[in-house]
Amino acid sequence: MKRALKNIAVGALWALPFAALAQDPFGTSIIEPVITTTLGTRDPRETVAAIINVALGFLGIIAVVIILMGGFTWMTAAGNEENVDKAKKLIFAGVVGLAIILSAYAIASFVLRELYAATRG
Repeated sequence: MKRALKNIAVGALWALPFAALAQDPFGTSIIEPVITTTLGTRDPRETVAAIINVALGFLGIIAVVIILMGGFTWMTAAGNEENVDKAKKLIFAGVVGLAIILSAYAIASFVLRELYAATRG
């Protein structure tokens, strides 16, 4: 009895892929090839600009968090000069990073704007 059930189960599993390729009652295949791609119809320049804006936005958030960490370290230093110096370095690094990120945003914005104007045809 066990062997018969085992053979039926194996046969059913073997036939399962063929059932997936069955046809509908109207005689057409259920599985039809996709003719169009599902990629976006957005201009590649706009896509690149959006990616750059998101990346620079995340970097800006990280720079602000570094500045906040420096401020918190300074507030909790309790007069310890070593922690105050560490906090000053964090704040300075955050400000320099923020300046670099804003400069990168300005440069990327200028380049993308000029690229779009030059290829608008």
